[in-house]
Amino acid sequence: MANWKLFIARRIYRSNDGKKEVSKPAMRIAISGIAVGLAVMIVSVSVVLGFKHQVRDKVVGLGSDIILSGIEGTQLYQMSPVVCGDSLMHVLKDVPLVSHVQRYSTKPGMIMTSDNFQGMVLKGIAGEYDVSFLQEHLQEGEIPSFSDSVASNQALVSRTIADKLSLKVGDKLFTYYVEGNVRARRLEVAGIYCTNLSAYDDFFLITDLYTVNRLNNWEPEQVGGVEIEVSDYSRLNEVNESVLALLGNHKDRYGQGYFSRTVEEAYPQIFDWLGLLDTNVWVILILMTGVAGFTMISGLLIIILERTNMIGVLKAMGASNVSIREIFLSFSVFLIGRGMLWGNVIGVSVCLVQYFLQPFKLDPADYYISAVPIELNLGIYLLLNVCTLLVSLLMLVGPSCLISRIHPAKSIRFE
Repeated sequence: MANWKLFIARRIYRSNDGKKEVSKPAMRIAISGIAVGLAVMIVSVSVVLGFKHQVRDKVVGLGSDIILSGIEGTQLYQMSPVVCGDSLMHVLKDVPLVSHVQRYSTKPGMIMTSDNFQGMVLKGIAGEYDVSFLQEHLQEGEIPSFSDSVASNQALVSRTIADKLSLKVGDKLFTYYVEGNVRARRLEVAGIYCTNLSAYDDFFLITDLYTVNRLNNWEPEQVGGVEIEVSDYSRLNEVNESVLALLGNHKDRYGQGYFSRTVEEAYPQIFDWLGLLDTNVWVILILMTGVAGFTMISGLLIIILERTNMIGVLKAMGASNVSIREIFLSFSVFLIGRGMLWGNVIGVSVCLVQYFLQPFKLDPADYYISAVPIELNLGIYLLLNVCTLLVSLLMLVGPSCLISRIHPAKSIRFE
């Protein structure tokens, strides 16, 4: 029989011998260890990937992938102006992998009401600005048509600022700017947004580029910076290097040099924090793989001891130690496969429930998102299954060597 080893392994797996009850709980424990370990790994990887990508997308949505600004003003809120006309916009759009280019300017100031005040940063945007992210997080009101040639006298206010200052859509607010003398602007609340990203919600008001440039006393062609979106985030640094190579040695007509940096360089504290999550995932994967492997080892050893008589008979009939080890390793594959099946069912089910129903919530003030995020990734799940199978089998190779120490004459009489 060509597949006699697989045949015996299958008979052992399907055996219902009532005389030997020790192996049954051992098999159940081994299967449970594999199932729990794989389920935890699937859920952990899905949560971490979802968390990293959702927070990253929020930061990118607020500040784009690459920020081009003046070399003398690389602070996020207080910037030196650079010239950005139509020619520069076209040059940037022609850079490989650049999908969108948009101008902006900022001006730090203060909001004051009759009984409260709040520091803020007024961000001006123009007509080419991609407002899809703001539209997605808009809770009340609407987004006006902002321009670089006319003042709208309207602004988008974050939910954090609106709640603190008791502002509603349609209310008028007075903003003040101190630079030599105090300047004031009255703006109408056109809409209220909420991104749950405190670094943005605590400070930013969104208005037109024309108003902010007037407050900064800049020329019409000057802006605080240019936000550049890329089509492939994995090649972000490559695109940034291309922009630096293109403009790094150039100056505008006012003598201001150009400097670009990625969103990861602009917000290092957030991306460093996200990077630490990778370490946590590896710790979970190693621990869960170890738990699954050791439960399988204990189960295999119990099965071998319980089948000592059978091993002796096989050796007496001429079976080699390698062949018998293959029998028990094949048997282990059946157990691992059953445990992996249940692990996938449990892990993917938990992920689907959280993905669609979101029963597990988070505090947005601490985690930037309101519910535990899930990213469904079939490729990652398949990789986890393959690695679990391979690692578990490799861990069983050593314990299976116990078979070579079993002598036929003694084992046939073993009870």
